Amino acid sequence: MITRFWAEIGTAVLTLVFGLVIVKGSLEFGIGWDSSGPQPGAFPFYAGALIALASLGTIAVTLGQRVTGKSVLAEAFLDAERGKRVLSFLLPLIAFVVLSATLGMYVATILYLVFAMRFQGGYGWLQSLVTAFVTAAFFYFALEKFFQIGLLKGPIEPLIGL
Repeated sequence: MITRFWAEIGTAVLTLVFGLVIVKGSLEFGIGWDSSGPQPGAFPFYAGALIALASLGTIAVTLGQRVTGKSVLAEAFLDAERGKRVLSFLLPLIAFVVLSATLGMYVATILYLVFAMRFQGGYGWLQSLVTAFVTAAFFYFALEKFFQIGLLKGPIEPLIGL
């Protein structure tokens, strides 16, 4: 069981690291001013610094609440039942990422939507298949044809001429 205290501290540490990575990366592009205005790293630097400072604030407030004995921090944040629900969302999402890289975005989208609608949502096969194929077709025409943004393609798309 993970308590709310550890969930808040863990999230704050992760966002702190994220903010510091942004700050470090922006320093490579310069954060000052030159003859044409702010250098390319100025905005990311301040955004990363704000994220890092907010994270430090969250850590301080959470630790302060723990010291004063605030009972809400001892409540369960993630127990077995909640963990199962998180995994029921996270595992298909990970599978979608792996399938996107191996089979392409369109096939992965179809498989993910069919799985999510049929097995998690309880929809019928016809609704699931129609929604999945219409969504993939929409993404194809909207992104590939209209905006000319190519998505990941796998071994199946060239076989059907995409």
